[in-house]
Amino acid sequence: MASNNACVVMEYEMDGFQLVNNFRFPWTVNHTSLSPDGKLIAVVGDHRDALLVDSTSGLTVGTVKGHRDYSFASAWYSDGRIFATGSQDKTCRVWDVRSLAKPVTVLKGNMAAVRSLRFSTDGQFLAVAEAADFVNVYNTSLNYERRLEIDLFGEIAGVSFSPDDETLFIGVSDQNYPSLLQFNKRHKYGYLDSFV
Repeated sequence: MASNNACVVMEYEMDGFQLVNNFRFPWTVNHTSLSPDGKLIAVVGDHRDALLVDSTSGLTVGTVKGHRDYSFASAWYSDGRIFATGSQDKTCRVWDVRSLAKPVTVLKGNMAAVRSLRFSTDGQFLAVAEAADFVNVYNTSLNYERRLEIDLFGEIAGVSFSPDDETLFIGVSDQNYPSLLQFNKRHKYGYLDSFV
């Protein structure tokens, strides 16, 4: 699945890199993410609303409203029922596909647009990266009420968890200090305490 600041979402077959589907939208698409079961696509872009789209037909099956500006990121929880969207309005909104009328929660950023989102594979954490300087890691099992704030210097290219969820990676695309930061889980008393 690919989108690149155009009004199109393209689906490619990986074996021969052949175009399989091409879905058009009335506004520029900035990011797409495929649900874990492959049935739905979260589509965000130069519009305040985010769309849930059928991955086979390209038809919109749901719309979520609440962001006050354009969006740049989306991510799915491992169960395929929860997804998150990140916006230029400095918020990440978490949604449940079973009830799209209002978000499950609204997570506020510090100073910049939310540009990258990732749920850990086990679903216990949601990493929310702003365009620069801040990444917040929320504990989903505690209703997003507990978070670890990582304050760094530089523009953030993205965030990702390792497949075993033991490591959080932050790509820094700052012109003067490009780097890849690695934070490892710290286990305490048999449960996760934080990333260090």
